[in-house]
Amino acid sequence: MTITAAPPPPSPSSPQRDMSTPKALGRLLPFARPVLGRLALGAVSALVASLLALSIPLVLEAIVAGPIASGDLAQIAWGSAAVLALGLAEAAMVWLRRWFVLGPATKVEYDLRQSFYSRLQRLPVSFHDRWQSGQLLSRMMQDISMLRRWMAFGLLLLIVNVLTILVGTVLLFRWHWLLGTIFLVTSIPLWYAGYRFEKTYGTLTRQSQDQAGDLATSVEESVHGIRVLKAFGRGKHALRKFTEQAETLRETELSKARAVGWIWFWLVLLPDIAFALCLGAGIYLVTLGQLQTAELIAFFAMATVLRWPMESIGFLFSFTLDARTATDRIFEVFDEHNTITDPAAPTAIERPRGELVFEGVHFRYADAPAHEPDLLDGIDLSLRPGETMALVGLTGSGKTTLTTLPARLYDVTAGRVTLDGVDVRDLTLSELRRHVGMAFEDATLFSQSVRDNVLLGREDLAPGTPEADAVMREALQVAQAGFVDDLPDGVDTVIGEEGLSLSGGQRQRLALARAVAARPAVLVLDDPLSALDVDTEALVEDALREVLHETTALVVAHRPSTVMLADRVALLEGGRVTAVGTHSELLRDSDHYRHVISSLEVEEARLRARQQDQDWEVNL
Repeated sequence: MTITAAPPPPSPSSPQRDMSTPKALGRLLPFARPVLGRLALGAVSALVASLLALSIPLVLEAIVAGPIASGDLAQIAWGSAAVLALGLAEAAMVWLRRWFVLGPATKVEYDLRQSFYSRLQRLPVSFHDRWQSGQLLSRMMQDISMLRRWMAFGLLLLIVNVLTILVGTVLLFRWHWLLGTIFLVTSIPLWYAGYRFEKTYGTLTRQSQDQAGDLATSVEESVHGIRVLKAFGRGKHALRKFTEQAETLRETELSKARAVGWIWFWLVLLPDIAFALCLGAGIYLVTLGQLQTAELIAFFAMATVLRWPMESIGFLFSFTLDARTATDRIFEVFDEHNTITDPAAPTAIERPRGELVFEGVHFRYADAPAHEPDLLDGIDLSLRPGETMALVGLTGSGKTTLTTLPARLYDVTAGRVTLDGVDVRDLTLSELRRHVGMAFEDATLFSQSVRDNVLLGREDLAPGTPEADAVMREALQVAQAGFVDDLPDGVDTVIGEEGLSLSGGQRQRLALARAVAARPAVLVLDDPLSALDVDTEALVEDALREVLHETTALVVAHRPSTVMLADRVALLEGGRVTAVGTHSELLRDSDHYRHVISSLEVEEARLRARQQDQDWEVNL
């Protein structure tokens, strides 16, 4: 069951929304702790650079009051050299800041991305059913990259510029209390503007990043489904939907830009007002003899140095809010509860026999309405070691859902599934999935070589060794996948994304070969031959009989020919096993089984007719 709707953003009462921005960003501390030393040195370098910039007005005051007033050219030269030295030292500190922080910031980005991907791998299939891939992709790439930039640039400059403003404001009082007071009072509205900005910009940032994730999902779906869109002439429809989403994102970005423009308006206007008022007051104080000309020049030089830190606060504040939202989005995934984990005290099966038993199994999806019955409503089924059991039933009877339980793609909601008498929940996931292999109707391949795809489940085999090649060749032979030798580089050919460069039948055969190569004790096959033509299916079935001779197999059957593979057949009806027996026994004793088989025969006849039509077209 797949739900394509994106997860809703946290509600206003959610724990993440209730956190303050510093506390929310503090969740990054475990990732940043190994590099805090380097980051601290970067902050110190940036602070020293700012202090050097603040010292230049003090030197200018001395130069104006001394050498310039007296006309001593030699002293003026020394003063100029001092200003140059301070400027060079400031530039050196800026370079050191970048050198200290860039490496650690990329290390934090790397660790975050690794942990995020690892978390995605560990979370259950039910999580991936609910989340759009584009949302996860935008978090993995855009949000984590934003945090790296904020940590290397935004965080340090925000801290340093705030300290610079505080130190510079104190120094402004050095020349005259009135000038310092005017400058300080005119900056007070900035705090109110910043408060209003945080309320508006934080909401817009979350909307923008979520909408970007939705847009990424649309692009991914269109690219993967390009054949369907072209076949049905729905390219314009997809473009129209994409345009609507892009326009929504554009409007949100414009709202963000307006919010940033509003805060920038005050950040630029208020310092200009302060400059004008201080200039008038300074000239008045000079005429009264309470302030020297050199002091007034130094005051405005200091105010000019403070201009950039004050103007940057709005940008750095918005950057910090972006980083806070990115952190929230990333930790939404980290905070997801993983219901399918390794047991605290795992049990091991040294030599699995392959006895698979379903005992009173119930299953329902977590989001299923309470009034609906369980999808699996008390399944009791036992597969003997080495036995092949076919599952048959009408659409919606629960066949595919049942096949997801042995490997714990989902966990039962009641009852248990055992392997050789051990509850599968008492085995580690890695051991369980070594013993239980799967092949799905919807064959998924990776952008790797044929060799790598087939041997995906054999970590114990070194690639390219004779043993690995023998296992691969045997699996390819069973799956009737000899077509791989006709590919440009044979088994070393890198197939396209998700194997879309291959036909549906070729993808299914490689997926089946992958399951066979894993050599599990239990092999679960969810109609893995549906895309094969009838003749190829017959060859695969003959080869599978040899492979399944010593392997316990649970096979979802949608064709009568697949049922013939089985030693016994289990009939599912309304989420329950209503009959178990051989094919001939069920034909004799079960009306519903005869109805199911007849429907399968009709479908198989349609497939045969379609195949004959295709062969006829080829011959023409």
